[in-house]
Amino acid sequence: MDSAAYQRYLEAFNGRKYDAVADFYIDPPRLSFFGVEIASRKALKDFYGFLHAYIDESITVLDLAASDTLTAVHAVVRVEARRDLTAETLAAHGASGLMPMARGDVLQMRQFLHYTIKDGRIASVECAIVEILPTDR
Repeated sequence: MDSAAYQRYLEAFNGRKYDAVADFYIDPPRLSFFGVEIASRKALKDFYGFLHAYIDESITVLDLAASDTLTAVHAVVRVEARRDLTAETLAAHGASGLMPMARGDVLQMRQFLHYTIKDGRIASVECAIVEILPTDR
C-alpha cells in the first residue's frame, strides 16, 4: 500500500465510510490493538461504528514507509469524546484495553502503526503508543 493508497484509506477512515475502509482489508482481516481483536469484516465495521458513536477520531500521518508487504506509519491519533465512554461500555464491546473517556476529553497520541500487506490489501494491523501529546483542551 503506497502513500496514495494509504491516503485514500485515511480519507475513508476519517470520513467514517466503514464499507470503504473494510474494502482495504483482506477477508478476514486481523486487527489487534490495546486488547481489541478483530477478525472479520463485520467485526471491523461494528467496532468502529460503536467506537465512533462515542468519540471523534482522526489520524494525521507524520511519516510513511511502504513496500509490497508492509506499510509503516508514524502518526498522531487524536480522539475526542462526544459522550461518556465508560469502562463498562468498553468491556461490553470487547474493548476493555481502551481508556474510558468523559464527554469533552481529548487525547492525542503519537503512534506507530504497522500494516502487514498481502496482495495489495491490509492483512493485519498492530499499533503502539509512543507518546501522549499535549492537547488544545
